[in-house]
Amino acid sequence: MNKFAVAGITLLCFSPVAIPFLMATTDEFPSWAFPANPPAGPGAPGPRPAAQPPKDDGKVFHVPDSEVALTRTQIEGGDTVADWHPQDHPQMPDVVKSGREGVRACAYCHQPNGAGRPENASLAGLTESYIKEQIDAFRRGIRKSSMPDRVPQALMNQIAAKVSDADVDEAAKYFSGLKLPSFVKVVEADTVPKTFVTGGMLAKAPEGGTEPIGMRIIEVPEDLERAEARDPRTPFIAYVPKGSIDKGRAIATGGAQPCVSCHGADLHGTGDIPHIGGRSPSYIVRQLYDIQNGKRSGKVAPMQQVVSGFKLEDMVAVAAYVASREP
Repeated sequence: MNKFAVAGITLLCFSPVAIPFLMATTDEFPSWAFPANPPAGPGAPGPRPAAQPPKDDGKVFHVPDSEVALTRTQIEGGDTVADWHPQDHPQMPDVVKSGREGVRACAYCHQPNGAGRPENASLAGLTESYIKEQIDAFRRGIRKSSMPDRVPQALMNQIAAKVSDADVDEAAKYFSGLKLPSFVKVVEADTVPKTFVTGGMLAKAPEGGTEPIGMRIIEVPEDLERAEARDPRTPFIAYVPKGSIDKGRAIATGGAQPCVSCHGADLHGTGDIPHIGGRSPSYIVRQLYDIQNGKRSGKVAPMQQVVSGFKLEDMVAVAAYVASREP
């Protein structure tokens, strides 16, 4: 049975840390796309990460449109992942549902329906060969991150190094057979809720308040408790700068190297070129930024030329448009 490291769970799921407003420019690192809890230490601002996950007080959790009832221990992954909507997917292979010794269950992060969350990737509908290529890229160290100490990146590095080829085959077959769902609503706005980092993603600050959006995408769950219960149907709102969807449409469908020329007119991918329509815009920006800065190599080489001249505002616009499309 798979047992998760307490430190990883603590960092990823139970360490809400307030972060200051960052008005990104084209010359700044888009920290909003790489949410991570800052290191704690003497003199560090903000609350300290918890030493242990909250104790299970026996409370039973529920989510909408589900008859499943789970405790905090069951949600946070002891023997199996939380499966709130078993009717949404076929039977999960063991490595997807329960993991292996030293290998976290795939569905803990990527969800049983393959939807993923803003801090990681949607896997549903990607081809088997593409998924296998990405695991191999993590193993070989050619799929890196512009923020390598982010917990999701570190976990993927660890898992790729330990998971067996047979388990990769099973997981790739499972996720490739799913239809990509999307629960992201893209909203153009001048102001956005103030946020903090929890579980590797942004969430609305409990004290409320708003701030200018700047050149950012602020992607947050509509219901944080539901997201923390790891309900894969949790709806998210992605606030994007006004006018960015139209600008992104112009980039994606026109110019010398439009997105649609490789990813298809509906952005549903062609062959091993991935499906991108309806995916998390935070994830899309991370990938564009990483590719531009040489953190990803191998078969993404054609993309390096495409994004070489992108400014941050171009990445934001493309991500806004792509996320607004039907999955």
